[in-house]
Amino acid sequence: MDRIFFNFILAIEGVTANTMRAVLTALGIVFGVAAVIAMLAIGTGAKQSILDQMKLIGTNNIVITSVVLKEGEGGEETANTASNGSSNNGSKEGRRPWSPGLTLEDVKSIRTVLPNVERISPEIVLQTNLIQSGKTQKARAVGVTNAFFELNNLKLASGDFFHEIQMEGGHPVCIIGQSVRIKFFPETDPVGQYIKTGTAWMKIIGVLEKRIASKESLENLGIRDYNNDVYMPVSTALLRLENRAKVTSDDIQRNRNDNDGPEEDNYHQLDKVVVRVEDSDQLQVSAEIIAKILKRRHKNLVDFEVEVPELLLEQQQKTQDMFNFVLAVIAGISLLVGGIGIMNIMLASVLERIKEIGVRRSLGAKQNDIVLQFLFEAIFISLLGGIIGILLGVGAAKIISTAADIPTVVSGWSIALSFGVAASVGLVFGLFPARKAARQDPIKALRID
Repeated sequence: MDRIFFNFILAIEGVTANTMRAVLTALGIVFGVAAVIAMLAIGTGAKQSILDQMKLIGTNNIVITSVVLKEGEGGEETANTASNGSSNNGSKEGRRPWSPGLTLEDVKSIRTVLPNVERISPEIVLQTNLIQSGKTQKARAVGVTNAFFELNNLKLASGDFFHEIQMEGGHPVCIIGQSVRIKFFPETDPVGQYIKTGTAWMKIIGVLEKRIASKESLENLGIRDYNNDVYMPVSTALLRLENRAKVTSDDIQRNRNDNDGPEEDNYHQLDKVVVRVEDSDQLQVSAEIIAKILKRRHKNLVDFEVEVPELLLEQQQKTQDMFNFVLAVIAGISLLVGGIGIMNIMLASVLERIKEIGVRRSLGAKQNDIVLQFLFEAIFISLLGGIIGILLGVGAAKIISTAADIPTVVSGWSIALSFGVAASVGLVFGLFPARKAARQDPIKALRID
């Protein structure tokens, strides 16, 4: 151990005696390690972002979204209707093709036909005004069932979810988000109090926990900020606020005039339906069956979109993994170049220090002592570059996160990996120059001026 420690001290002295050369030698390792740190930070941040998005949407979910058709839209039959001026469903020339839209009957049909449905959640979103104690605010009234909260991983901070009798009878009850609570009930418990939603007074029976989600995640997934909404049973929203599927005398009068009324009126009773299946392997097949059910029920008109967010996120993950692989290759090339640079400089150093090697050998140093000295020098230079590279990589990750608005996560294992790689590069690429130095003939070495 004393000989090893002595050789280590000589290696440190050899590096410090040529500080500038050591720093320049380590530059390849510096940039290589920095690239590894930054690459892993970007990859880990992207993976964490996708996992957070998975928590927002849940797993094994199929999302059905209503689409308001205009003239010439809705598929092949819709196009034929627009060109021929007539169809089996009674559409008039220049008019929007008729469809019952997305309704609660569609929900019943999906539940009846698909045996692997675990949960199904209809959703109605209505823009409204909230009023309480002289305060008013624009908000969204959302008609849901209890399945909605389970599918979206929403929990209660206080109160209860809807009871079965409240779900079926159209009772004036609601659950509010945290932002609504802070706005209207900053210092009191809202459970048991009333809030006016549109034209109806609703009794608050529960308050949701605050859902923390980045703006980017909300936009990418096309979901709302759940903290700003008021939730009520589906039957309550249809009975007390608005039922778009209900035909009124105004609708009949407007239909008599071909040129009266905007074609983009929303005729869908529901805005969204989320279906959770039992097995992830059945996601794609179940989505195709749901699309066929709805197309048949909607008079062969495609006024809906069926998406599987989990599959989209998996595809996004594959793309991100490919991107990370490219970054890893680039970082690996940088480390390879840095290792070759260390080997070249160490070989040049051997030629410059042949006389030093001869003196040590004449004083009793063995070949292993020379190997250890030059190997320690290579490892020390590599570790020095690794430390600087880690600092540079962490800084680069933070700069990338701030400048490009990309989530980055610098983990402890990535730093440990980079440090280990730097040490390995010094060991591998320093071994050949060290062995070459040890094999120098001490007699010939002493004769060199």
